[in-house]
Amino acid sequence: MRRADREIGDVTQKMEVLRRCKVVHLAMVDGQGLYSLPLSFGCQVEGERLTLYLHSAKEGRKVDILRAGCQVGFSMVSAAALAEGKTPCSYSCHYESLVGSGWAEEVTDAEEKCRALGAILRHQAGVDADFTEAMAESVAVFRIRVTELTGKARR
Repeated sequence: MRRADREIGDVTQKMEVLRRCKVVHLAMVDGQGLYSLPLSFGCQVEGERLTLYLHSAKEGRKVDILRAGCQVGFSMVSAAALAEGKTPCSYSCHYESLVGSGWAEEVTDAEEKCRALGAILRHQAGVDADFTEAMAESVAVFRIRVTELTGKARR
């Protein structure tokens, strides 16, 4: 990282930033080329192991790519705000961000799909709810097992 003074190195601090982020920008590639899109997400943290969960319609380009099981890159930002400057070149931005990569795969087990959908709702809305197998069957669910995660902030 070029600006080591802005690095968020502590895992606990990274998880605090993660909790404040609501949108993940997911990047992947298929035979048509690069594909990136913003998605809502949920997460599960076990020790230092992070899994992101995404839900989707059951068809489309994103689903085709993720069903194949692929490496993905992602980024997320929270607390973005303009930092005004005295000159045009001194304007900047305050932010907290996470950037990472991992491996995506479809969740097919009904019980895990229900837990994943619960994690998404909890992360997005702060609401705990039970999902039925019928609810889980109506959508596709994917997990990203995060293998690399870096954090950076300018507060």
